[in-house]
Amino acid sequence: MGGKLTSIYETLLAHYGEPNWWPAETPYEVMVGAVLTQNTAWGNVEKAIANFGGKLSPEAVLSSDLADLTELIRPAGFFNQKALYLKSATEWFGKYGFDVQTVRSEPLSKIRAELLSTKGVGRETADSILLYAFGFPTFVVDAYTNRLCGRYPIEAGIGYEAVKAYFEGNLERSAEVYNNFHALIVINAKEYCRKKPLCDGCPLAETCGRHCL
Repeated sequence: MGGKLTSIYETLLAHYGEPNWWPAETPYEVMVGAVLTQNTAWGNVEKAIANFGGKLSPEAVLSSDLADLTELIRPAGFFNQKALYLKSATEWFGKYGFDVQTVRSEPLSKIRAELLSTKGVGRETADSILLYAFGFPTFVVDAYTNRLCGRYPIEAGIGYEAVKAYFEGNLERSAEVYNNFHALIVINAKEYCRKKPLCDGCPLAETCGRHCL
């Protein structure tokens, strides 16, 4: 690796250490979290997952009445839509027998295309599932990534696919690196690089072009 992105990654990693994302017990729980976290805070997703009482599984979701599933995930908001999305994503997983290794044995491009054609799964959700649930080397772009690019600045281009391609083209092709870097960007954005930035103490303050100290 080399260049600006590597420098940012190494600085954040040295400051925060390995983030060990995503907080979940199973790959399927990662899938559920990725669907439910759309347009809501993670704390609400945790409440929704807790409502399953430790019995969250693909089989449980598929066998649940839609009304019952809606009530379980109510804390995550947009629960009527998300219940349908969760069913759809679970049905997709069912095509692979709910087996992680079977999914991993397929080409990344094939699995990504299938997820993107699944109801309620956009690019950020798909890449989160691919990276965090199945360990595919695909970079997740979100609002925090775009904020970093705009402020630092990083000339990554415009639009999801352009930014994704820039990060993947300028970093080691590694699920571990993509996992850590995305997580570190999120952590730093919540700690310092907020909507109203708190630059004092930010590990990137010395190199960031914003100069807001």
